[in-house]
Amino acid sequence: MPSLLEDPAGRRHPCARRRLRTLRRGAGVTTLRVESPVGPLFISEEGGAITRVSWRGDGAGEETELLVEARRQLRAYFDGTRQDFDLPLSVSGSAFQRQVCDAMAAIPFGETRSYGDIAAELGVPAQAVGQACGGNPIPVIIPCHRVLGATNLGGFSGEGGVETKVALLRHEGAAGLLI
Repeated sequence: MPSLLEDPAGRRHPCARRRLRTLRRGAGVTTLRVESPVGPLFISEEGGAITRVSWRGDGAGEETELLVEARRQLRAYFDGTRQDFDLPLSVSGSAFQRQVCDAMAAIPFGETRSYGDIAAELGVPAQAVGQACGGNPIPVIIPCHRVLGATNLGGFSGEGGVETKVALLRHEGAAGLLI
């Protein structure tokens, strides 16, 4: 099956409903600030696709239709009325980075996988998966918080580090895994 983040036809993946949009040359980046229980999130769009979610940024700019929809979906996620996202995404980086993002996107709400699980699926070392997870440009929407170490929580590159990872897992009802 082709990568859901590399599929130029925009076909939907059965586990994670996302579409790829090819970036248009010359299209500017627009960012919107969204308040959340884990701090303010800055969502960036370029060329009709979400390209970044960050805890730091500048939310100045035009409220595009896509950014308004992303805000709506994030609010619904944090309100507990949404478990997945249906937004066009564009992940920059290597083909391997996109493969790992695909694997993370396929992890259902409230479930977790280990770095080793994803590594075995992709036929690569777990450490490489951990590094790619740490480079996830679209956290929360691509749920890197659902990936754990074999014997610990692993890391989290978002603001607040592992505490934010724990908060997201608790929100999804996966807190039993943390005890």
